[in-house]
Amino acid sequence: MGCGYPTVVSAILGSREPFRYRFENRGIGGDRVVDLYARMKRDMLNLQPDVMSILIGVNDVWHDLSGKNGVSAPKFEKVYGMLIEELLEERPELKIMILEPFVLRGSATEAHYEDFFRPEVEKRALAAKNTAKRFDLTFIPLQELFDRVSQGNKEDYWLVDGVHPKAPGHGLIAGEWLKAFERLHV
Repeated sequence: MGCGYPTVVSAILGSREPFRYRFENRGIGGDRVVDLYARMKRDMLNLQPDVMSILIGVNDVWHDLSGKNGVSAPKFEKVYGMLIEELLEERPELKIMILEPFVLRGSATEAHYEDFFRPEVEKRALAAKNTAKRFDLTFIPLQELFDRVSQGNKEDYWLVDGVHPKAPGHGLIAGEWLKAFERLHV
């Protein structure tokens, strides 16, 4: 399960209702939307989930700085749409929650925050929101939440480097995930 928000979610739901849910975390650090699409069958469809959540987008931006292998915002939205469309064609009853990618100032983002990271992550966030709307899926906004809680505080309380959450950041994400999950009535 790793040590992020999926573990927090599984701890809370698993302790509330023992044995009711089976949890899988198939997130892979460094993945871009094209990587997620490439492993859709193995890590999504073959598991036959009832509910699935996706948080993707920051690496699509970050990889442009480190290796010029990012995914442009238009391509991100196109591939994200293809991913969702194919998942729902195969499993029309699947409930999907799309989490908004987010970024703060931090050691990994500071040098290019204003001119690159923030505007480019916002483009991927809009693409994620558009994809959720297009397929009538649950969208979980996170950027505004992280902006709000970090105002007047050190951003590194929530995120290690502007991108990767610390335990309190994972707690925030898990809280929003759980609220959205409860609205699904699963």
